[in-house]
Amino acid sequence: MATPDTRFIPAYAKINLSLEALRRREDGYHDLASIMQTISLHDTLRMLPATNESVDCVCDVETLATQDNLAVRAAHLARSLLSSDAEPGLRVELHKEIPFQAGLGGGSSDAATVLAVLNRRWRLGMSAESLELASAKLGADVPFFIRGGTASVSGIGERVSALPDIPPLWIVLAMPPARVSTPLVFKALTPADFSTGEHTAALEQLIGRGDALDTRHMVNSLEARAFELFPAIAQARDALLQAGAPFVRMSGSGATLFAPFRELADAARVVANAREQGLTVQLTHTVGRDEIAHSRSVVSEPTEESPCAS
Repeated sequence: MATPDTRFIPAYAKINLSLEALRRREDGYHDLASIMQTISLHDTLRMLPATNESVDCVCDVETLATQDNLAVRAAHLARSLLSSDAEPGLRVELHKEIPFQAGLGGGSSDAATVLAVLNRRWRLGMSAESLELASAKLGADVPFFIRGGTASVSGIGERVSALPDIPPLWIVLAMPPARVSTPLVFKALTPADFSTGEHTAALEQLIGRGDALDTRHMVNSLEARAFELFPAIAQARDALLQAGAPFVRMSGSGATLFAPFRELADAARVVANAREQGLTVQLTHTVGRDEIAHSRSVVSEPTEESPCAS
């Protein structure tokens, strides 16, 4: 009998290399155009077979150890995709490192990682495209994390087009002392904040050709309103620039800010200067699709007795 696969699996965070709000839809959501990129900051998951039919969550953040956790909801979604009536039990262990309400997609990444791993472990036979479609039920950012890497995202986030991975970059993250409400930021958008998506399209062309990123096209339509609503984000942006970062952008609806670097020495210098100013910063780097796929690969085959053993 095969030994159950109980490895620790990373669920990587993301940044938005661009994020443009195109229009407010009748349903209250917004059509977006964005380039997303996975980075090395990650939560850690372990999925263990359970003897009963329940799906339980153990998390080092007590308030997240509930059935409402996106990782648990993803496991239930995976069970609903089984071709048989079996309801394999599962214990999801989750160690959180990605900050909450930070514009880094932590919960969405957890959910996508659970879906992608169980797709293989339970032999669901779902393609990446099918998983992206199914995962949209869990949240707008979840489809991107099914494959991760570099991708163009549109609609409310449910339409994902994989792009060539960008050349490796060091990414300095700054976490201001602000807990952002995404709905509040989107509600504050005015027609002046909307755009045609031309910057994202230009960035997509650069990435497709393998050219260097042009910061003129690395825009975020939500920044102005987020800075007004949460001044601590604007203050942290200014402090990161003063620390020597040549370019700083907010990820998602905030509050996290990021600065990209080609050279480690330059990134490390900014990290040291920022910490002297009292900023909470972290040095990360970009992560490509192949690395993500490898981290989720199943080593042993499932046993015939249980679809959740592998």
